[in-house]
Amino acid sequence: MATQSSAIRRFGSAARAGIGVAAHAVKERGSRHRRRAVLTEQHRLHFDLLCKAMDDPALAAVLNTYETEIGPEKQRQYLFANALYINALYFHRIGALNRAELRGHFRIICQNPIFREYWAATEHHRKSLPDSSDEAQLGQLMDTLIQDQADADADEWWVVGEPDDE
Repeated sequence: MATQSSAIRRFGSAARAGIGVAAHAVKERGSRHRRRAVLTEQHRLHFDLLCKAMDDPALAAVLNTYETEIGPEKQRQYLFANALYINALYFHRIGALNRAELRGHFRIICQNPIFREYWAATEHHRKSLPDSSDEAQLGQLMDTLIQDQADADADEWWVVGEPDDE
């Protein structure tokens, strides 16, 4: 009987431990799901605001924080360039793109001369980011890609630069 009680206690302890691990996993998954939902809502709001600004020059003027004067058409193009960039960041943040895939998207985006103008015009925006932040590091990745492509002799832009470690 003592052996049976001991075995039952061990089984009960193992079961409690298993339930604890499962509960922690469910809690972690719920936390990731909530974070993803918050990021999705924030991305949707950001995109809605950009769309309103692209449709209304009076609203776009609020977002004009460039160091040089730009016209309404250029402002709309810059807002759209920002939307493309933020969309790629969003997909990376929710885990839909790993860093190497994000780098591939950045390579394509920075082929466009208007995007490169936008990127240069917003350089001072990125200087306010802490160097250790994810966005600052991804901005540096874009800077490097743009510079590597400018320095390259080849027309094969998809092979320019060093591959990501990921």
